[in-house]
Amino acid sequence: MQRNAVRWGLLALFVDGPKYGYQLRTELDTRTGGSWAVNVGQIYTTLDRLVRDGFVATAGTDDQGRELYALTEPGRAALADWYLTPVTETERPRNELAIKLAMATQDPSVDITIVVQQQRTESMRQLRDYTDLRRQANEDVDLTWSMFLDYLIFALEGELRWLDHVEGTVLRRRYARPGAASAPAPIPADAAESGRVRR
Repeated sequence: MQRNAVRWGLLALFVDGPKYGYQLRTELDTRTGGSWAVNVGQIYTTLDRLVRDGFVATAGTDDQGRELYALTEPGRAALADWYLTPVTETERPRNELAIKLAMATQDPSVDITIVVQQQRTESMRQLRDYTDLRRQANEDVDLTWSMFLDYLIFALEGELRWLDHVEGTVLRRRYARPGAASAPAPIPADAAESGRVRR
């Protein structure tokens, strides 16, 4: 998870009241289903920066002596501004898969179809897992978790379509060379493995 995303994610957790450091880690993990693991050290470092910037302030201790922090008015205003500011491409994390395939397509020693098929198998496994979780989720009880699962599912479905595109494009170019044999048809995501997930 990007540092900037952690910053705003933590700030948003204060909306319903003061919290202590480890509680922030637990709630962030719960709301994202553990998909974006953030270690305790990063939580406290980010919390210190939020205090430094005046977005969060100390608010006493709880009944077990743990230091509490609360959202300030500048923090509330910054959070409201963040919600209304679109995310740009430059703010999105670099995608390791995109970089890997970009490099692999330029390496003649790499069989891109194998690379794609390996990734497709893993992406489909993840898609099944998240879809199973989505079927079990009760959005009346936890709308945040249901929406986050929907995001992960849609992202994986898009990734599978993109893998098909990459494989097809590379094969067309490779076999378009003079004297090349006919290209084998790429394996579409919904046929690569029986049981493609449908919601």
